[in-house]
Amino acid sequence: MVGREMLKVLAERNFPITELIPVASSRSVGKSISFGMQEYPIVSIEEAVKMAPDIALFSAGSDASREWAPKFAAAGTRVIDNSSAWRMSQDHKLIVPELNGQQLTSDDMIIANPNCSTIQLVMVLGPLHKAYTIKRVVVSTYQSISGTGLAAVKQMEAERSGQKTEMAYPYPIDQNCLPHCDVFLENDYTKEEMKLTNESRKILSLPELRLTATAVRVPVQGGHSESVNIEFESTPDVREIRRILSQETGITVQDNPDVNQYPMPLYARGKDDVFVGRIRLDHSLENGLNLWIVADNLRKGAATNAVQIAEKLIELEILNKLSKA
Repeated sequence: MVGREMLKVLAERNFPITELIPVASSRSVGKSISFGMQEYPIVSIEEAVKMAPDIALFSAGSDASREWAPKFAAAGTRVIDNSSAWRMSQDHKLIVPELNGQQLTSDDMIIANPNCSTIQLVMVLGPLHKAYTIKRVVVSTYQSISGTGLAAVKQMEAERSGQKTEMAYPYPIDQNCLPHCDVFLENDYTKEEMKLTNESRKILSLPELRLTATAVRVPVQGGHSESVNIEFESTPDVREIRRILSQETGITVQDNPDVNQYPMPLYARGKDDVFVGRIRLDHSLENGLNLWIVADNLRKGAATNAVQIAEKLIELEILNKLSKA
């Protein structure tokens, strides 16, 4: 699902492609895909490495990334990887361009794209930390089934039509909520919950950030939502926070309860911005704030962020050959 979205984003943003090389498993080699009014043949990953493209956008899972990203990098290709394979590696950058794109250098051959739920969270936490200094964050997520993949979408569609299909989840998802995103770890948190903690610390360069999360899968086809409670070092001002966030590239503030204006996944689908609303003081906590964050997990949460990283590489003239094309 992310791979198809990447193609949409590349087209929409007029990414400067001189040659597109679609890559898939051996089952799909020889078939073709449409892009920009043209047909492009799908090639094997072995053949793609030999072709040594300037950039490889990976969305094939951690195992494939660990095996093939180094081979592309050795051939001179810069890899932007959407899996979790390299995110917490000390030797690889974890990039949200609006926040830490300046960290990229000519030495970066494999660049990690953060987890979808992490990206929309740090987009908001970053500017607020600069203004008020964050002490602690509590996150509860409401995550779309599209974050699991096509099998989950098919499961919900089958449940709604009364059909039987392969179960992507251990329970029905339609008319249900599963407090179970990814696998459970030894500490009783899920892998998704720990991604939120560890990746946020790395992206924000706050290794001691106190952040705890509960990740929940909900019967929504597209768009992740997050209820976020933040404790600051200094007293937050709601009007100032609205102003700060509204001036950030990639963030749209939707916060007018008087006319029922607040972010919703239904209206975030297909959009690249991170939407923020329900901004209000937490009166049970000194220097506390509550807010609601929504974003399309396949767009800014995955495909768009990856393409933005590629754009940043061109902007930084790391890929001189491509930038002159």
